[in-house]
Amino acid sequence: MQHRPTRRRHLLGAGVPAVAGAVLLSACGFGAADDARPTARETTSRIACAKRGQLPASGSTAQQNAMTHWMNEYQKACPGVQIRYVPVGSGAGVAQFLRGATALGGSDSPLKPDEIEDSREVCPGGRAIDLPMVGGPIALGYNLSGVENLVLDAPTLAKIFDSEITRWNAPAIQRLNPGLRLPPTRISALHRSDGSGTTQNFNAYLSGAAPDEWPYPKEKTWRAKGGNSASGSDGVASQVASTDGAIGYFELSFAKSGKIPTVRLDTGAPEPVAVSAETASAGIAAGHVAGTGKDMTVKFDYKTKAAGAYPIVLVTYEIVCDKGTPADVLPALKSFLTYTAGAEGQKDLSRIHYAPLPEEVAGRVREIVRTLS
Repeated sequence: MQHRPTRRRHLLGAGVPAVAGAVLLSACGFGAADDARPTARETTSRIACAKRGQLPASGSTAQQNAMTHWMNEYQKACPGVQIRYVPVGSGAGVAQFLRGATALGGSDSPLKPDEIEDSREVCPGGRAIDLPMVGGPIALGYNLSGVENLVLDAPTLAKIFDSEITRWNAPAIQRLNPGLRLPPTRISALHRSDGSGTTQNFNAYLSGAAPDEWPYPKEKTWRAKGGNSASGSDGVASQVASTDGAIGYFELSFAKSGKIPTVRLDTGAPEPVAVSAETASAGIAAGHVAGTGKDMTVKFDYKTKAAGAYPIVLVTYEIVCDKGTPADVLPALKSFLTYTAGAEGQKDLSRIHYAPLPEEVAGRVREIVRTLS
């Protein structure tokens, strides 16, 4: 079993290969909390930078905008480390990590038991662990001429995405929106074509909140009937924005950047819940950490009726080896993760439509990062 770690050391040590669509920035370090945006000089004084190194990473498109923000901030402070993040989706990110092509995989769902076992080949003396790093709501963006403030619930969403409700003026939708005049436009329900943790989390929500209407497994691949598909959250958002009658699921940051209207959810709370970083944080707070040891998987309550709690949420995990990361990569990896889990890395997430981790979770992540070897 030694040939796989050797191969990984060669890939990481030989430099990061050019990959179409990759984000490459020079970065390192971690910082203390500060309410004011720091200058480059002020930021540098607070960041403990790795002296050099290359950190290849890939995975979740859900965290793509957060990752870009983190790396931009890193570049201002520390030019000594090259970090490349390729947003290929959670499924591909996990696969690339497990074959030793990267030192960090981003996934919107935790590793499966068989994936953990496979990781021992690329983590000599250890195994892969899930470290939550950023939270966020999965928005339901729609494009329907003349319709604003659309309200839907879990059973109705399940029937829409399973092609059982096909027109926007269907009685089930009209009952949830008594004050709206809904057109007979055909619904174009869009899902991810690639393996995606966003899909898995949306499947988990529908299965948990509408089990009678959603019989499909909580997987990264889409199993429901009909609909249309696109690659990546950006692809789904783009299709929704350009198609009258469309609805799709993607992270809130894509809805905001594309100026796409979003559904309010009837959860049984006193008022339908709009999607936002704040309501997502309330949704995350309704869950709990379920991992053991150094693994920190999070479980959600998809049936919560708490006022202002948005239940379609995900946490993006950074997948790393607890032991066995190559020595020439380890300092940059630890520095990067300490920054992203730190107060400086978390403080601007709400501004870019992500939900910061609760401090008790973020603090535990930092403790675990210090033990990586």
